[in-house]
Amino acid sequence: MSAKILVVDDDKAHLSMLETMLTGWGYAVVGVEDGADAIEKVKEAPFDAVLMDVRMARIGGIEALSQIKEYNPAIPVVIMTAYSSVDTAVEAMKLGAYDYLTKPLNFDELNMTLERSLDHMTLIKENQSLKERISEDSSLTDIIGNSKPMNELISMVKTVASTEATILISGESGTGKELFAKAIHANSNRKKASLVTVNCAALTDTLLESELFGHEKGAFTGADKKRDGRFMQANGGSIFLDEVGEIPMPMQAKLLRAIQEREIQRVGSDKVLKVDVRIIAATNRDLLVEVEKGNFREDLYYRLNVVNLWIPSLKERGEDTPLLATFFLKRFSEFNRKQLKGFTPMAMDVLVKYDWPGNVRELENAVERAVILSAGEYVSEKDLPSALTQHFENVSGSNGGQHHVGGKSLQEIEKVAIEETLTQTEGNKSEAAKLLGITRTTLDNKIKKYEIFIKK
Repeated sequence: MSAKILVVDDDKAHLSMLETMLTGWGYAVVGVEDGADAIEKVKEAPFDAVLMDVRMARIGGIEALSQIKEYNPAIPVVIMTAYSSVDTAVEAMKLGAYDYLTKPLNFDELNMTLERSLDHMTLIKENQSLKERISEDSSLTDIIGNSKPMNELISMVKTVASTEATILISGESGTGKELFAKAIHANSNRKKASLVTVNCAALTDTLLESELFGHEKGAFTGADKKRDGRFMQANGGSIFLDEVGEIPMPMQAKLLRAIQEREIQRVGSDKVLKVDVRIIAATNRDLLVEVEKGNFREDLYYRLNVVNLWIPSLKERGEDTPLLATFFLKRFSEFNRKQLKGFTPMAMDVLVKYDWPGNVRELENAVERAVILSAGEYVSEKDLPSALTQHFENVSGSNGGQHHVGGKSLQEIEKVAIEETLTQTEGNKSEAAKLLGITRTTLDNKIKKYEIFIKK
């Protein structure tokens, strides 16, 4: 569905030109000629953004801005005026204007400002949706995302969490597999008991057996007392086996027995102990490939893979990047006692266009670094790691500077706007230049550039 823009300008010709141009950019446009009408329109129907002139007959742009913001504080309002006044700009921004443009309008700047204001509005809506979803289930607080794959994944978590099914969480490193393990436990019938985590990649075969199942006093050098293992500590709750694909083959057989029989033996003991635990495992490996290679037991794989949850990479859910970045900004600003308000548009563009091979963990680290280095109220692209800005420059440079909206380049849309304005003025270039907000010389140059034929 096209974004809906309210355009407010008492200059009928300029209003008509803007309606034509914005429609060409793919927006649904409603035009009115006074601030009073703008206020009524905002109350009658929802708009994604407002583009409004300052000087108007009955109610001017500043007064209309104030009333619109009082009615709907979230809606982005872009102010435009032919009078380049710093005082007016400051007043508009204080009242909550998203941005301030001066006439004659720069079409590229207008287009980018509208795009960013709409991105801002989308982020506000997604944050609200996220807050509502989190308020329903506080265990999902740190799972940030409103993309289709994340919504499907969260729905799956809520479905399987209340069962006793063994869960295998798969995904690249840095995607947040442990967060989902915690969410599953917190939404289960075992939530009042413990969730015990074991990093299987960090321990040798012998140490892992002791860590999981415990040991008797004197079972090995250094075992000066009897110790319960993680399975016993998780009794009545859940155990999270992180990086389960790293478990050595000899230990896999013992783990299989513990999962199948729900019983364990401490190292150095013949006594069998019953345990009541739910198994949640995670891996960044393709365990089926590991089975084919002979590195992972097939029977253990099927015991673990009762329900599989695949966590998408950040690249696969790139639309969640602004939400995640804003979440981390708030967290690290509070932690470092900084009063950062957000990201500059350029900084957010850099974040959105990066591929994030290190996934959410890499984004988190980049934002933390930026918060620490930032000296202003907003994080700028200069505060981000050089790898991100270099990638952004490479991507931006590869399209030859061409910006596209709705399948058309800005140059194509500008040509159409000039042609329609010349038709409207019956070929009067001086009048057309005035309506377009450019000089007669600039218009002549664009007519030559686009090879526009003037009909008289």
